[in-house]
Amino acid sequence: MGEQEVGKMSSGFTTGALLRPPPVRDEGGAAAIPRPGEVFDPVARALDRIGDRWTLVLVRHLLGAPRGFQELRVRTGIAPRVLSGRLRELVAADFVTTVSEGARSLYALTARGRTLEPIVAATARWWVQQAMGEAGATPREFTETSAQSILESLPFLLRDERARGVRLVFEIRLTGAGGGVWTVHIEDGTCSATPGFAERSDVRYTADARTWCMVALGMLDPREAVRTGALVKEGGAEALDHFFFQVGRPAQADTTPTNRSRRADPPTRKRRRSP
Repeated sequence: MGEQEVGKMSSGFTTGALLRPPPVRDEGGAAAIPRPGEVFDPVARALDRIGDRWTLVLVRHLLGAPRGFQELRVRTGIAPRVLSGRLRELVAADFVTTVSEGARSLYALTARGRTLEPIVAATARWWVQQAMGEAGATPREFTETSAQSILESLPFLLRDERARGVRLVFEIRLTGAGGGVWTVHIEDGTCSATPGFAERSDVRYTADARTWCMVALGMLDPREAVRTGALVKEGGAEALDHFFFQVGRPAQADTTPTNRSRRADPPTRKRRRSP
Protein backbone atom coordinates (compact mmCIF):
# COMPACT_ATOMS: atom_id res chain seq x y z
CA MET A 1 0.00 0.00 0.00
CA GLY A 2 1.42 3.37 -1.02
CA GLU A 3 2.18 6.13 1.49
CA GLN A 4 -0.70 8.27 0.21
CA GLU A 5 -3.11 5.39 0.72
CA VAL A 6 -2.29 4.91 4.40
CA GLY A 7 -5.30 5.79 6.49
CA LYS A 8 -7.75 5.53 3.59
CA MET A 9 -11.19 4.32 4.64
CA SER A 10 -13.60 2.36 2.45
CA SER A 11 -16.02 5.29 2.67
CA GLY A 12 -13.50 7.57 1.03
CA PHE A 13 -12.61 9.51 4.20
CA THR A 14 -9.16 9.55 5.69
CA THR A 15 -8.62 9.03 9.41
CA GLY A 16 -7.56 12.67 9.57
CA ALA A 17 -10.86 13.73 8.08
CA LEU A 18 -12.71 11.70 10.69
CA LEU A 19 -10.81 13.48 13.44
CA ARG A 20 -11.47 16.86 11.82
CA PRO A 21 -15.13 16.98 10.81
CA PRO A 22 -16.04 19.77 8.43
CA PRO A 23 -17.16 22.91 10.28
CA VAL A 24 -20.82 23.87 10.32
CA ARG A 25 -21.36 26.88 8.08
CA ASP A 26 -23.98 29.60 8.34
CA GLU A 27 -25.95 30.91 5.37
CA GLY A 28 -23.10 33.25 4.43
CA GLY A 29 -20.58 30.42 4.35
CA ALA A 30 -18.78 31.47 7.52
CA ALA A 31 -18.11 28.91 10.26
CA ALA A 32 -21.06 29.00 12.69
CA ILE A 33 -20.51 29.19 16.44
CA PRO A 34 -22.34 26.29 18.13
CA ARG A 35 -24.88 26.93 20.83
CA PRO A 36 -23.70 25.84 24.31
CA GLY A 37 -26.24 23.03 24.40
CA GLU A 38 -24.75 21.57 21.20
CA VAL A 39 -21.32 21.12 22.76
CA PHE A 40 -20.56 17.94 24.69
CA ASP A 41 -19.00 19.24 27.90
CA PRO A 42 -19.52 17.28 31.15
CA VAL A 43 -18.48 20.26 33.27
CA ALA A 44 -20.99 22.55 31.59
CA ARG A 45 -23.75 19.94 31.82
CA ALA A 46 -23.00 19.33 35.51
CA LEU A 47 -23.13 23.06 36.23
CA ASP A 48 -26.48 23.22 34.44
CA ARG A 49 -27.72 20.91 37.20
CA ILE A 50 -25.85 22.09 40.27
CA GLY A 51 -24.26 25.40 39.32
CA ASP A 52 -26.86 27.65 40.91
CA ARG A 53 -25.31 29.87 43.58
CA TRP A 54 -27.12 28.22 46.48
CA THR A 55 -27.43 24.58 45.43
CA LEU A 56 -24.19 23.24 46.88
CA VAL A 57 -24.46 25.53 49.91
CA LEU A 58 -27.81 24.00 50.83
CA VAL A 59 -26.50 20.49 50.14
CA ARG A 60 -23.54 21.22 52.44
CA HIS A 61 -25.86 22.10 55.32
CA LEU A 62 -28.16 19.15 54.70
CA LEU A 63 -25.28 16.66 54.67
CA GLY A 64 -25.15 16.83 58.48
CA ALA A 65 -28.86 16.24 59.14
CA PRO A 66 -32.33 17.18 57.92
CA ARG A 67 -33.05 20.87 58.54
CA GLY A 68 -36.11 23.04 58.77
CA PHE A 69 -36.73 26.07 56.58
CA GLN A 70 -35.93 28.58 59.30
CA GLU A 71 -32.79 26.73 60.37
CA LEU A 72 -31.54 26.82 56.77
CA ARG A 73 -32.23 30.56 56.71
CA VAL A 74 -30.22 31.10 59.88
CA ARG A 75 -27.34 28.92 58.67
CA THR A 76 -27.08 30.49 55.21
CA GLY A 77 -28.59 33.98 55.35
CA ILE A 78 -30.59 33.28 52.18
CA ALA A 79 -33.66 35.50 51.68
CA PRO A 80 -36.93 33.61 52.28
CA ARG A 81 -38.24 33.88 48.71
CA VAL A 82 -34.93 32.75 47.21
CA LEU A 83 -34.60 29.87 49.68
CA SER A 84 -38.15 28.70 48.98
CA GLY A 85 -37.48 28.70 45.24
CA ARG A 86 -34.17 26.88 45.53
CA LEU A 87 -35.64 24.18 47.75
CA ARG A 88 -38.48 23.62 45.26
CA GLU A 89 -35.90 23.22 42.49
CA LEU A 90 -33.84 20.78 44.55
CA VAL A 91 -36.93 18.70 45.33
CA ALA A 92 -37.93 18.67 41.66
CA ALA A 93 -34.41 17.53 40.69
CA ASP A 94 -34.55 14.70 43.27
CA PHE A 95 -31.67 16.09 45.32
CA VAL A 96 -33.84 16.92 48.32
CA THR A 97 -37.04 15.53 49.81
CA THR A 98 -39.30 16.51 52.69
CA VAL A 99 -39.53 14.40 55.82
CA SER A 100 -41.63 14.67 58.98
CA GLU A 101 -40.25 14.91 62.49
CA GLY A 102 -43.22 15.06 64.80
CA ALA A 103 -45.24 18.09 63.77
CA ARG A 104 -42.29 19.60 61.89
CA SER A 105 -41.57 19.31 58.17
CA LEU A 106 -37.85 19.12 57.38
CA TYR A 107 -35.74 19.02 54.26
CA ALA A 108 -33.39 16.05 53.80
CA LEU A 109 -31.01 14.87 51.10
CA THR A 110 -32.02 12.01 48.87
CA ALA A 111 -29.58 9.29 47.83
CA ARG A 112 -28.94 11.32 44.70
CA GLY A 113 -28.34 14.44 46.76
CA ARG A 114 -25.69 12.63 48.82
CA THR A 115 -23.73 11.86 45.66
CA LEU A 116 -22.80 15.56 45.67
CA GLU A 117 -20.81 15.23 48.93
CA PRO A 118 -17.40 14.76 47.20
CA ILE A 119 -18.04 17.89 45.13
CA VAL A 120 -18.93 19.89 48.26
CA ALA A 121 -15.79 18.64 50.04
CA ALA A 122 -13.51 19.33 47.06
CA THR A 123 -14.94 22.84 46.64
CA ALA A 124 -14.45 23.63 50.31
CA ARG A 125 -10.88 22.33 50.34
CA TRP A 126 -10.01 24.28 47.20
CA TRP A 127 -11.18 27.49 48.86
CA VAL A 128 -9.23 26.75 52.05
CA GLN A 129 -6.03 25.96 50.15
CA GLN A 130 -6.26 28.55 47.37
CA ALA A 131 -8.48 31.46 48.38
CA MET A 132 -8.89 31.58 52.15
CA GLY A 133 -5.98 34.00 52.52
CA GLU A 134 -7.36 36.59 50.12
CA ALA A 135 -8.48 39.95 51.47
CA GLY A 136 -12.08 39.81 52.62
CA ALA A 137 -12.29 36.04 52.16
CA THR A 138 -13.26 35.36 55.77
CA PRO A 139 -15.57 37.48 57.94
CA ARG A 140 -14.09 39.80 60.52
CA GLU A 141 -17.38 40.03 62.37
CA PHE A 142 -18.98 36.92 63.82
CA THR A 143 -22.62 36.03 64.38
CA GLU A 144 -24.15 33.56 66.83
CA THR A 145 -23.88 30.84 64.18
CA SER A 146 -20.20 31.41 63.34
CA ALA A 147 -18.69 29.00 65.86
CA GLN A 148 -21.09 26.25 64.84
CA SER A 149 -20.36 26.85 61.15
CA ILE A 150 -16.60 26.81 61.65
CA LEU A 151 -16.69 23.66 63.76
CA GLU A 152 -18.87 21.89 61.21
CA SER A 153 -16.35 22.96 58.54
CA LEU A 154 -13.37 21.41 60.33
CA PRO A 155 -13.46 18.27 58.12
CA PHE A 156 -12.76 20.62 55.18
CA LEU A 157 -10.15 22.67 57.06
CA LEU A 158 -8.13 19.69 58.22
CA ARG A 159 -4.75 19.22 56.60
CA ASP A 160 -5.27 15.53 56.03
CA GLU A 161 -1.68 14.96 54.88
CA ARG A 162 -0.56 16.04 58.36
CA ALA A 163 -3.24 14.07 60.21
CA ARG A 164 -2.55 10.63 58.79
CA GLY A 165 -1.83 8.11 61.51
CA VAL A 166 -3.09 10.52 64.21
CA ARG A 167 -5.90 9.57 66.58
CA LEU A 168 -7.06 12.33 68.90
CA VAL A 169 -10.33 13.41 70.49
CA PHE A 170 -10.93 17.05 71.41
CA GLU A 171 -13.72 18.49 73.48
CA ILE A 172 -14.42 22.14 72.72
CA ARG A 173 -16.44 24.19 75.20
CA LEU A 174 -17.41 27.64 74.01
CA THR A 175 -19.04 30.33 76.10
CA GLY A 176 -20.86 33.52 75.14
CA ALA A 177 -23.03 34.17 72.10
CA GLY A 178 -23.04 31.15 69.81
CA GLY A 179 -21.39 28.94 72.42
CA GLY A 180 -21.92 25.27 73.13
CA VAL A 181 -20.02 22.01 73.44
CA TRP A 182 -18.62 19.98 70.55
CA THR A 183 -16.55 16.82 70.19
CA VAL A 184 -13.95 16.69 67.42
CA HIS A 185 -12.46 13.35 66.33
CA ILE A 186 -9.31 13.23 64.23
CA GLU A 187 -8.47 9.76 63.03
CA ASP A 188 -5.96 8.85 60.36
CA GLY A 189 -6.52 11.85 58.12
CA THR A 190 -10.25 12.26 58.67
CA CYS A 191 -12.13 14.63 60.93
CA SER A 192 -15.65 14.83 62.34
CA ALA A 193 -17.27 17.39 64.63
CA THR A 194 -20.47 16.62 66.53
CA PRO A 195 -22.35 18.57 69.21
CA GLY A 196 -22.13 17.25 72.76
CA PHE A 197 -19.62 16.21 75.42
CA ALA A 198 -16.91 13.68 74.62
CA GLU A 199 -17.09 10.35 76.41
CA ARG A 200 -13.32 10.48 76.65
CA SER A 201 -11.11 13.25 75.29
CA ASP A 202 -7.37 13.72 74.89
CA VAL A 203 -7.65 17.45 75.32
CA ARG A 204 -10.29 20.00 76.20
CA TYR A 205 -10.46 23.62 75.09
CA THR A 206 -12.52 26.33 76.74
CA ALA A 207 -12.89 29.77 75.21
CA ASP A 208 -15.34 32.47 74.30
CA ALA A 209 -17.01 31.61 70.98
CA ARG A 210 -15.61 34.69 69.27
CA THR A 211 -12.08 33.91 70.46
CA TRP A 212 -12.41 30.37 69.15
CA CYS A 213 -13.51 31.68 65.74
CA MET A 214 -10.48 33.95 65.55
CA VAL A 215 -8.10 31.14 66.50
CA ALA A 216 -9.67 28.64 64.10
CA LEU A 217 -9.50 31.08 61.18
CA GLY A 218 -5.91 32.07 61.88
CA MET A 219 -6.67 35.60 63.12
CA LEU A 220 -5.29 34.87 66.59
CA ASP A 221 -2.30 32.68 67.38
CA PRO A 222 -3.39 29.79 69.63
CA ARG A 223 -0.29 30.02 71.82
CA GLU A 224 -0.91 33.70 72.42
CA ALA A 225 -4.53 32.91 73.28
CA VAL A 226 -3.37 30.30 75.80
CA ARG A 227 -0.73 32.64 77.25
CA THR A 228 -3.30 35.37 77.92
CA GLY A 229 -5.92 32.96 79.23
CA ALA A 230 -8.35 33.63 76.39
CA LEU A 231 -8.08 29.92 75.46
CA VAL A 232 -7.77 27.36 78.24
CA LYS A 233 -6.28 24.00 77.38
CA GLU A 234 -6.52 20.91 79.54
CA GLY A 235 -4.95 17.64 78.50
CA GLY A 236 -1.90 16.23 76.78
CA ALA A 237 1.21 18.37 76.46
CA GLU A 238 1.28 18.43 72.67
CA ALA A 239 -2.42 18.13 71.81
CA LEU A 240 -2.72 21.85 71.16
CA ASP A 241 0.12 21.67 68.68
CA HIS A 242 -1.33 18.62 66.98
CA PHE A 243 -4.77 20.13 66.51
CA PHE A 244 -3.86 23.56 65.22
CA PHE A 245 -0.99 22.24 63.14
CA GLN A 246 -3.48 20.07 61.25
CA VAL A 247 -5.98 22.86 60.61
CA GLY A 248 -4.97 24.46 57.35
CA ARG A 249 -4.56 28.23 57.21
CA PRO A 250 -2.91 30.44 54.59
CA ALA A 251 0.78 31.18 55.11
CA GLN A 252 0.94 28.58 57.88
CA ALA A 253 4.51 27.68 58.75
CA ASP A 254 5.40 24.27 57.38
CA THR A 255 7.06 22.96 60.50
CA THR A 256 6.04 20.02 62.63
CA PRO A 257 5.46 20.18 66.39
CA THR A 258 8.33 17.78 66.97
CA ASN A 259 10.75 20.28 65.39
CA ARG A 260 10.04 22.86 68.07
CA SER A 261 11.48 22.93 71.54
CA ARG A 262 9.13 21.78 74.27
CA ARG A 263 10.07 24.93 76.17
CA ALA A 264 8.13 26.93 73.62
CA ASP A 265 4.90 25.08 74.40
CA PRO A 266 2.47 26.97 76.66
CA PRO A 267 1.77 25.62 80.12
CA THR A 268 -1.23 23.34 80.44
CA ARG A 269 -3.64 22.72 83.22
CA LYS A 270 -4.04 19.28 84.69
CA ARG A 271 -6.75 17.52 82.76
CA ARG A 272 -10.12 16.89 84.35
CA ARG A 273 -12.28 14.00 83.28
CA SER A 274 -15.17 14.84 81.00
CA PRO A 275 -18.57 14.53 82.67
